[in-house]
Amino acid sequence: MVTLLQTLLKMEGFEVVTLDMNMDVDVPAEIRSVNPDILFMDVHLGQKSGIEIVESVRIDSSFDDLRIIMTSGLDLREECLRHGADGFLLKPFMPDDLLSMLMDGAA
Repeated sequence: MVTLLQTLLKMEGFEVVTLDMNMDVDVPAEIRSVNPDILFMDVHLGQKSGIEIVESVRIDSSFDDLRIIMTSGLDLREECLRHGADGFLLKPFMPDDLLSMLMDGAA
């Protein structure tokens, strides 16, 4: 799924950086290194919780301008928004829904 989304977004002109969450990744450090405009991540990341990662990112005021969009197969929209996400997509979603959210900033 990551590869498919990466291909779609690159075709639409986005520069895409992916993280292997199976590795012990320090997401805030990676964000600081890459300096993305948008962080798109699943709520369920194997051993890690996307919600906990969002909370750790939102603690740092240097990431105030970072848009965070989360996704899940469960309707966790309210929980994600409450913990700092700017938008939420319920899976399965259409690629156009993701592109619209990325381009328009819609939640």
